[in-house]
Amino acid sequence: MTKKLNDFTKNTRKFERELTKAERHARNIAKRAIHRKRFSRFLRVLGPGIVTGAADDDPSGIATYSQAGAAYGFGFLWVFPIMYPMLLAVQESCSRIGAVTGKGLAAVIKQNYSKKLLYMSVFLVVIANTLNIGSDLGAMAATTQLFVDLPYAVLAIIFAILIVLLVVFVSYKKYAKILKWLAVALFAYPITALLVGQDWPAVIHSTFSITPNLNVTTVYLLVGILGTTVSPYLFFWDTSEVVEEEITKHRLSVTGKDPKISRRFLKSVRLDNFFGMTLATVSAWFIVMACASVLFKNGITEINTAADAARALEPLVRGFPNAGLIAKVIFSVGIIGIGFLAVPVLAGSSAYAISETFGWKEGLYRKFKKATGFYVVIIVATMVGLAINFLGIDPIKALIFTAVFNGIASVPLLFMIAKVGNNAQIMGVYKNGILSNIFVRITFVVVTIAVLTLFFFMATGK
Repeated sequence: MTKKLNDFTKNTRKFERELTKAERHARNIAKRAIHRKRFSRFLRVLGPGIVTGAADDDPSGIATYSQAGAAYGFGFLWVFPIMYPMLLAVQESCSRIGAVTGKGLAAVIKQNYSKKLLYMSVFLVVIANTLNIGSDLGAMAATTQLFVDLPYAVLAIIFAILIVLLVVFVSYKKYAKILKWLAVALFAYPITALLVGQDWPAVIHSTFSITPNLNVTTVYLLVGILGTTVSPYLFFWDTSEVVEEEITKHRLSVTGKDPKISRRFLKSVRLDNFFGMTLATVSAWFIVMACASVLFKNGITEINTAADAARALEPLVRGFPNAGLIAKVIFSVGIIGIGFLAVPVLAGSSAYAISETFGWKEGLYRKFKKATGFYVVIIVATMVGLAINFLGIDPIKALIFTAVFNGIASVPLLFMIAKVGNNAQIMGVYKNGILSNIFVRITFVVVTIAVLTLFFFMATGK
């Protein structure tokens, strides 16, 4: 009897242990399912903001940040903590304008302000975008030549045609997914900067202590950094893409009724914007740091060719056979990948602005036949940008000049964003808060002062 009781007790304990293991296993499965669900929900939240942030570091931006690091080492790192809250505030305001009104930025300006302001805003953004498209296509062609023996003109034409075909014939949902993952190309620079090893006290000191050396060259580069970060095309693109998201998620009908918004939805928009702008700023900071650590320290202070810029990534593959060639390939893949992301954003930004100005049907969610004018603008903008590359302009210098022109063009647009975002008649209860108002206006003042200072130095020859 005692033996049977002991056997029963052992079996009971064994069963309890097995049950406990099964319970733990079931809990672990449930936890993993919850984590996967949360991660999936997080990825779904990331949309226009993350694409806008990645497009912010387009080839023009990469060239400008690279030149800043090569020419001045850590001397421009202080710009990024100042720009970060400004970029966040401006792009969050743009995305909120789109979410609340259900209209693009040009349509909002057209409906509520004078046509002179509208035409000036659209004119500036279209000119800036066309220059940017041209310089980005040129950079894509020039970097491809580092490892492909084809004429520069042929490569530029191939890239322009491929981008147009993707935008016209690939559905918005699929294309948006592609655009999200192209942002991965930016991680080559942070990895390089970390592999090289940094004097972190010097990096932190340079990042959080303002050390401007004002002359025409440094102010020109400063305006370029501001212009390629707080860029006019992002204002129009981000606003309109949030509207596209509302349409695809059935928060807004195509007929133009008021969107169905909620604080939870606006929180998702804000979160998307936060991650996108953080990606843009951190990537830019690392690009400057990598080029300062690799190029500036080795006496390469002027980036004249794509090969010069590619040298910044050589430490990433040091020790491999043909390390220089591999670095060039990685650099080229990054430039081409971000170019494929940025050029449609640039052309699309112009298309949204022009279509909203003239009341045309617009949107990437529409088929070509349903929004012919919108897609024709994308095609024409891309082809005009392509034509710029046949004027004999140096691709690297064109990239930096484009960034500077963006800085100049952003001044009146920032003024308009501040007015729209703070207009209760347009935004209702969702108008800019105190912090948003402060930082959007600070951005306007800072960029205006930088541009006026550049004009002063250029006029006086200092």
